[in-house]
Amino acid sequence: MSEKVTLWQLIKEDINCVFDRDPAARHVFEIITTYPGVQAVQWHRLSHWLWLHKLKWLARFSSTISRWITGVEIHPAVKIGRRFFIDHGMGVVIGETAEIGDDCTLYHGVTLGGTSWNEGKRHPTLGNNVVVGAGAKVLGPICLHDGARVGSNAVVVKSVAAGETVVGIPGRVVSTTLTEDEKQQQKLAQAVGFDAYGTSGGTLDPVANAIHGLIEHIHALDKRVESMAETIHQLGGEVSNEIMPELNNCELDRDQSGKDKSDNKS
Repeated sequence: MSEKVTLWQLIKEDINCVFDRDPAARHVFEIITTYPGVQAVQWHRLSHWLWLHKLKWLARFSSTISRWITGVEIHPAVKIGRRFFIDHGMGVVIGETAEIGDDCTLYHGVTLGGTSWNEGKRHPTLGNNVVVGAGAKVLGPICLHDGARVGSNAVVVKSVAAGETVVGIPGRVVSTTLTEDEKQQQKLAQAVGFDAYGTSGGTLDPVANAIHGLIEHIHALDKRVESMAETIHQLGGEVSNEIMPELNNCELDRDQSGKDKSDNKS
């Protein structure tokens, strides 16, 4: 943490940050009484205070009660920054030497674990504004630098640079710079309702691979047809100027026609 704040300030920030990260949150009383992730963080604030004041058995006992109630296991020695949010919470495990910066978010089933039984630093360090998706495992004394993102169910065993997104098993960095063709393919994918977050050409998901292959084929076919039409026009032939309907309009037309049919039936 960059500045010293009171325990009460930390608790208030932990609660208020939920409104920014969960659209289902309605009011403070609901968050305090029904959000296990928030409850687990507050139990940890208490357990960590006890740990720092050499009341280690009491700290461990307090964290055990928290695990029974919330389903979240956080070792009392873990250092956690400000505005930390665990969404849903169940199954989250954070090991003893882990460190978490400010404004981080973990989803359910996340493990910040170790890969060794040796003493010393053996758990991950998260910088500021890090997001770890549901079911992801971040293992070993590695560092996820500021703004890093970990996709759901990824297994990360190497450090991640600032701002990078990691997906898959083992975790691989997803490129954020797209060529013009890739941007067109992404736009086409979104238009037909397919927008698999965090997927790439090397993804292991066979369904995503198949759909991306079809989209690439359609994109290449469109370019070939345009080239043929231009050649025919240059040779003096006539090419239909019929305007292709936009995919979004097609979706709208189908929805409307389906609605009209149901209206006629009624």
